[in-house]
Amino acid sequence: MSAYVSVAVIVGAAVAGIGVLYLVARATSVSPVPLVTTPFLSGWMPEQHALSRYHARWYPLTVIFLAFDVEMLFMYPWAVVVASEGPTAVIEMFIFLGLLMVGVVWAWREGSLRWV
Repeated sequence: MSAYVSVAVIVGAAVAGIGVLYLVARATSVSPVPLVTTPFLSGWMPEQHALSRYHARWYPLTVIFLAFDVEMLFMYPWAVVVASEGPTAVIEMFIFLGLLMVGVVWAWREGSLRWV
């Protein structure tokens, strides 16, 4: 029975902590009234909704960008140890770059890089 009591005490402490933080946030807030002007676009009213959708052609391009971004993350440490590792490190990096190039060729073939 003591295990249930300790769990109840912990849950009660968590709920009380959340309540205290909520009350502190309400007490220290600048103004509870919503803003009349928007904080972006220099106060101008936006012409479209903030959660408007992007065109579908942006998503494959984003994946290609992330692939090359991750490539750079792997190439920086590789550049530090390539001299001590020798030709095996160079071969491994060319295999890695080849796999990324296969992805770029596939994206190009699928038309992900076409904008018109």
